[in-house]
Amino acid sequence: MCGIIGYTGCDKAVPILLEGLKNLEYRGYDSAGVAVQTADGIRMIKATGKVENLAAKAESTLGLYGVCGIGHTRWATHGSPSDVNAHPHMSADGRFAIVHNGIIENYLELKKDLEKKGVEFKSETDTEVIVQLLAYYYDGDVRKSLMRTVARLTGSYAVAVICADCPGVVYAARMSSPLIVGVGAGENYFASDITALIRHTKDVIDLDDGETAEISMDGVRIFNRYGRPVEKKLRHILWDIAAAEKGGYPHFMLKEIMEQPQAIKATIEPRIKNGRVELDDLDIDMSAFDRVLITACGSAYHAGCVGRLVIETLCRIPVEAEVASEFRYRNAVMSEKTLVIAISQSGETADTIAAMREAKKNGATVLAIVNVVGSTIAKLADHVIYTWAGPEIAVATTKGYVTQLVVLDLFAVWAAERLGRLGGEEYDGLIRSIKALPSKAQRALDLSGGAKELAKIYHDRSSMFFIGRNLDYAVAMEGSLKLKEISYLHSEAYAAGELKHGTIALIEPGRLVAALCCCDRLYEKTASNIQQVKARGAKVLALAPESNRAIYGEADYVIQVPDVHPLLFPAVEIIPMQLFAYCVALENGCDIDKPKNLAKSVTVE
Repeated sequence: MCGIIGYTGCDKAVPILLEGLKNLEYRGYDSAGVAVQTADGIRMIKATGKVENLAAKAESTLGLYGVCGIGHTRWATHGSPSDVNAHPHMSADGRFAIVHNGIIENYLELKKDLEKKGVEFKSETDTEVIVQLLAYYYDGDVRKSLMRTVARLTGSYAVAVICADCPGVVYAARMSSPLIVGVGAGENYFASDITALIRHTKDVIDLDDGETAEISMDGVRIFNRYGRPVEKKLRHILWDIAAAEKGGYPHFMLKEIMEQPQAIKATIEPRIKNGRVELDDLDIDMSAFDRVLITACGSAYHAGCVGRLVIETLCRIPVEAEVASEFRYRNAVMSEKTLVIAISQSGETADTIAAMREAKKNGATVLAIVNVVGSTIAKLADHVIYTWAGPEIAVATTKGYVTQLVVLDLFAVWAAERLGRLGGEEYDGLIRSIKALPSKAQRALDLSGGAKELAKIYHDRSSMFFIGRNLDYAVAMEGSLKLKEISYLHSEAYAAGELKHGTIALIEPGRLVAALCCCDRLYEKTASNIQQVKARGAKVLALAPESNRAIYGEADYVIQVPDVHPLLFPAVEIIPMQLFAYCVALENGCDIDKPKNLAKSVTVE
């Protein structure tokens, strides 16, 4: 859960590395560092905190004039954030410097073995084991020594190495952690994410597990786990640098919230042709399955909870949704008649990858819903549907989540038609409603102006609750997560019918309860729950369709959302909750794009 970058070419490396690290800071921001090859050997600087601290330190450090180097921004897993624990790490003899994204599960065993051989360690990290082991194995051939080193590692890694003996060359290796190589003219790069490179090149090579790269200014050579050269195709990135910049907004999160109508449109338009859903040449026989299992983590799991209800409603087959960290260990009953849907924004979520492997081991077919082309999850799956959300920089997902909802809606309609359970006017009506979602999302943004004023009133409260039924409850979980992860205000989501089974004991005078009231067929039930919490002194913020006028007699505050098809409300009712969370975090002075203790891509268990 860190960001790494490397450069070799003719320009000064440090400015390029610092720029790349700034664009990768959402992946980790406890500390940062760079190492470059110079005439005096490898020079390294590191700083605790954000990349701007490292940049300030670099300005006052002389001798960092190399044209080949590596950089890293850290999210701590082993050892507290400190200059010593920050990457890069150097071998005891000063010959090698390394950066690493991932986690080495057997590092203690390797460390004890090296200590017996007289190697002294300076940091608490698992990463330092890699560079010290590399130095121990070094026999004059860096690539072969690196391959020998990584063969002893258990866990996940994307590592990159520079060696004082090999000027102008960077070596990289990957296993279960993202790593791409950027190809330029007279200069080449590597990084954990294209956002670090997009200003310099749009042509990339995706490294696969077990592959090693030798990168120089003249070219890139890729080798498989056996040391044999392999030919790799270039992948051209279609979006440009403007998509990865703030565009005048104070935060990436606000920009990405405002981009949701366009993101939804980009996800829908290529998939509806001549009034029918077509899913990227998806070749699945739905009649071959007797159940669907959805697995994901965080917001993607919440999207899966919505998808469970929509798919089950339209397809009339059993559907379950479970967090991947539990799914991978519960010995779930699966067979060749099971369709597993794995959802991930980054495509690198470690628990989801493990759950997919477990599913495939048991004979299940795996369909992935991801945003990142060439990601591990996309490659591992039997079938893939991309969300086309575009780059998402803020740690807290917004447009990534909404486009996952839309893909699940499209898939449900597609599958139901093929099963013969949806057709005629009902099918046509759903298609019209889905095509209208971009404009409905814009309307939801236009109706959400009250979120700012409510945030001023309730930003300093100790706790908040979200309640809802059916689809509303599934969305309530995401609304609650958005609030807690960026504002640090405690919040919980509950199925509204469960209030009286214990939770209502926590309702106190002045407590804010957000009641989601878009499930019209259960509105009277939810209205009863609103009365129950108001009777105990709670203040109620209701989210309800524009057509629901009765809600004004029930709630203290109302934010309206546009009327849509009953199964599609989640894609619009989440928008005011995203804005409310953003405004609360703004009032509390939080670092909205980079909330404490969190990272964008969770590549470790």
